[in-house]
Amino acid sequence: MLPGYTVNSMDWNMLVQSGPFDPYKRLSDYSEEELEQLLSGSSDSKKCGFLLLENKEIKGAVEMSYIVDFKNVSTVGLESSPVAEALAGLRANEARYFMNKYKHEFTVVPAGESRETLDYVNRILKEERDIEFAAKPLETSRFQVENIKWAYVFYEDGLEVNVMYTVDDPKKRAVGFKLSEGMEVPKELEGKFKFARQKSKLAGTIRG
Repeated sequence: MLPGYTVNSMDWNMLVQSGPFDPYKRLSDYSEEELEQLLSGSSDSKKCGFLLLENKEIKGAVEMSYIVDFKNVSTVGLESSPVAEALAGLRANEARYFMNKYKHEFTVVPAGESRETLDYVNRILKEERDIEFAAKPLETSRFQVENIKWAYVFYEDGLEVNVMYTVDDPKKRAVGFKLSEGMEVPKELEGKFKFARQKSKLAGTIRG
């Protein structure tokens, strides 16, 4: 067994649920074409049980983005968060909203590969709200649906920040904050906002 590919590990599940490979088929029974696909890969996209992974080449670099599955909620990408399960539910809740309302697939990118989006959100927070979060950003999302542009950042402490505006009036931006169940109110927001509570089957109690 390869290190990291123990049964039910993330890597094991990605391989088993990717579709092309039968986990119960002996390697000796694989055709030359199947072995080539297993060892080298033959597609830019791999469908995994929890997410659809896709490589995108942007400005000479490869960006790994993935579509959030709100039916099979996973903590992948958020494992370092002390409230990983709640944050994953919050992320899935957003994915369900955009699919139900706009038929849009909510796609996220690791924060380390989305500097442009992070810089954009940080600039808006600093210039328009005088806020700079100390928490580590884990993932981002940026897209347009109909005439509305959105940007999201998911932080390690369980915080979600979103910025939205309409293309008709780009100077009028709305900034939203949501707290995962079980996390403390960030120091940067203490005394500045009153958080309403809402129940979610995916995320438990959301404060926002």
